[in-house]
Amino acid sequence: MNRPLLNDKTIPVTEEVLRKTLGKSFPVYEKMMAAITGPEYGLTPEWRYYNDGKAWLCKVVYKKKTIFWLSAWNGFFQTSFYFMERHCQGLAELAIDEQIKNQPKSAKPFGTLFPVTLKMSNTEQIGDLLKIIEYKKKLK
Repeated sequence: MNRPLLNDKTIPVTEEVLRKTLGKSFPVYEKMMAAITGPEYGLTPEWRYYNDGKAWLCKVVYKKKTIFWLSAWNGFFQTSFYFMERHCQGLAELAIDEQIKNQPKSAKPFGTLFPVTLKMSNTEQIGDLLKIIEYKKKLK
């Protein structure tokens, strides 16, 4: 079974750990973090070890609202958004990659939430990520 990396509870997530884990995609991570934590988006990343998944995950929040989850994999990082069914149509209307728009249709829902996952490994993907963040922030 595929699992995210950063599985050792005793090793906290640091820039050095992420640089080693993400490899060539670390600059993409840095650029993405600079954008989302800046004044335009105002998001806050919260790294924490989760016993249920046995891995360090980053919950990215806006005020008290969870916008997405981030996990580290070998050579890339993954962002996971969760949308209620009524929000999937709005997601499909965004000017983003068609494969991303179609994910809620083909993904198995988690209860009432539909996952949208981006495997981030190049800077061209950041634009789609930022559009999804803007959309998610506006949802009630």
